[in-house]
Amino acid sequence: MTQRTIVIAAGGTGGHFFPAEALADALAERGHRLVLMTDARAGARATGVFSRGPQYVLPGAGVAGRGPLRAFKSGLTLLSSAWKARSILRSIQPDAVVGFGGYPSVPPLLGARLLGRKHPALIIHEGNAVLGKANAVLSRFADVIATSFPSVAKLPIGARTAFTGMPVRPAIAALAGEGWTMPDQTINLLVWGGSLGASVFAKVVPAALGKLPEALRARLHVTQQARQDDLEATRKAYADMGITARVEPFLHDVPALLQSAHLVIGRAGGSSVAEITTAGRPSILVPLPIAASDEQTENADAITTAGAGWMIRQPDFTAVALADRLNDLLTAPEELARAAAAAASLARPDAATRLADIVEECLHLSPSPAYPTPPSQTESNA
Repeated sequence: MTQRTIVIAAGGTGGHFFPAEALADALAERGHRLVLMTDARAGARATGVFSRGPQYVLPGAGVAGRGPLRAFKSGLTLLSSAWKARSILRSIQPDAVVGFGGYPSVPPLLGARLLGRKHPALIIHEGNAVLGKANAVLSRFADVIATSFPSVAKLPIGARTAFTGMPVRPAIAALAGEGWTMPDQTINLLVWGGSLGASVFAKVVPAALGKLPEALRARLHVTQQARQDDLEATRKAYADMGITARVEPFLHDVPALLQSAHLVIGRAGGSSVAEITTAGRPSILVPLPIAASDEQTENADAITTAGAGWMIRQPDFTAVALADRLNDLLTAPEELARAAAAAASLARPDAATRLADIVEECLHLSPSPAYPTPPSQTESNA
């Protein structure tokens, strides 16, 4: 295999960074040289495959949801970073640049485009069921838009797209096909909130579990991610109810936790949804309410439409509403079994391989894998 230099542009939260790491692993196995361009938030996570190659941390800030003055300043920062990225790219001369959305991917891809007619191949990956704002800008000059969902809203008309799925970490991909086990005496409940929005789970979930019948509470084993400020209060709430619980600010053993989970409660980020469906686990999803975008609601809607889980919008996510839903599900596990099977049917554990094929196709190193175009490309722009 001909070795090529490929720049991976990803940063921000793990939802953007973990899929990038999965693709990098797949490309490294094929003998390619990997270069990471990221932001300060993700730089500390750049271990594993990324630690073996060059890393460049670029300044930047999101524009969406900010006031006019802050948005203008953020735009200037991104443009300055793009020129810095252009200089770096000119020196390393990559064959392709792959971006994973969010503002950290803007400077590298924009910088690559600023190289002129002989710019490297440009590939973007969209992790949600609606095209994000950063990717909407970058899609204007990307060679390919790879998608995590078969149906994606707001794709530009005429753009070349390919449904690959969301790359997940190898340990998560290994869970595909294992099946969901009906709970016996113990019911394992996994609650995660990501780096944003975990506080609402700390407030609502313990209160909801406290409303369940005592016999049902006694069967629960809860593993919950909580912000540092909420740790002690959440732990105390469970202890006072006699519920076995592990509450941590970060869950390092997600593959093992997903493997044992009977039900997941969490946000609906693209990466989280991909990990849940790869493991084939039923879920209750609470989309993060962000005024500038409704990506997580679209993701959760795709899951509910497939019968793989249930969505509760945050304004409706109360202790009473959650307790009612949990009481129904945990006393009728056949509903959980049906949702688990539906979730497993959505799994794409080979997404990293599919995306690596797309990258190599752009480099003319492999024949076209002919992955399907998302069917919403035309209808979503009507």
